[in-house]
Amino acid sequence: MSMIGTGPNRLAVFDCDGTLVDSQANICRAMAEAFAAEKLPPPADPAIRRVVGLSLTQAVAMLLPDADHGLHVQVGETYKRAFQAMRGAGQVDEPLFPGVAESLRALEAEGWMLAVATGKSDRGLRHCLEAHGIERMFVSLQTADRHPSKPHPSMIIQAMADAGAIPATSAMIGDTSFDIGMGVNAGCATIGVAWGYHAPRELFDEGADFVADRPDQLPEILRLALSAQS
Repeated sequence: MSMIGTGPNRLAVFDCDGTLVDSQANICRAMAEAFAAEKLPPPADPAIRRVVGLSLTQAVAMLLPDADHGLHVQVGETYKRAFQAMRGAGQVDEPLFPGVAESLRALEAEGWMLAVATGKSDRGLRHCLEAHGIERMFVSLQTADRHPSKPHPSMIIQAMADAGAIPATSAMIGDTSFDIGMGVNAGCATIGVAWGYHAPRELFDEGADFVADRPDQLPEILRLALSAQS
């Protein structure tokens, strides 16, 4: 995808888990296996879904608030091995939410630059996007491997630099309060999605400008969001 026009480009930055793909079953299983391997009682699935989107060590820290940092890192590494084993056994299923691919194509046709900002690793994100044949659509792929955890704005700042965009022409789209907080911290428009892992009320409370009920609403909401920014 090439740069368009002479001014700042329009950029739509997407979260991955819970926004582009429904990966909760994989994440909950791998986390439960990691806790069991460390002889810890596994957290309930709703608690795990609450931390989806954070960098792995920070997610574990929220699930084990009384443990020390060393254990958080250890459980995170065990989680990675559990997830890799699941992928190697062909047990990882990360389906696109219905309508997401169509919305991405519509935005691309309208001249939007597209990016991803995710708590996944580089390898995990690449596997996910390649499986759906959509990796080429994104001009910037930002992951937890190279940035502080959400809601720090580092991932969006780098995505804007890659895309030739500025906060006034950019929007963050995500399903969690962490995504919205990251967008607010970056100074761009923020759009929540109602099909993910945090409730719409939480997204609005964190500062979401809009919340989409369906993926096909995103092109129009993005136009409205950038109009409000200008």
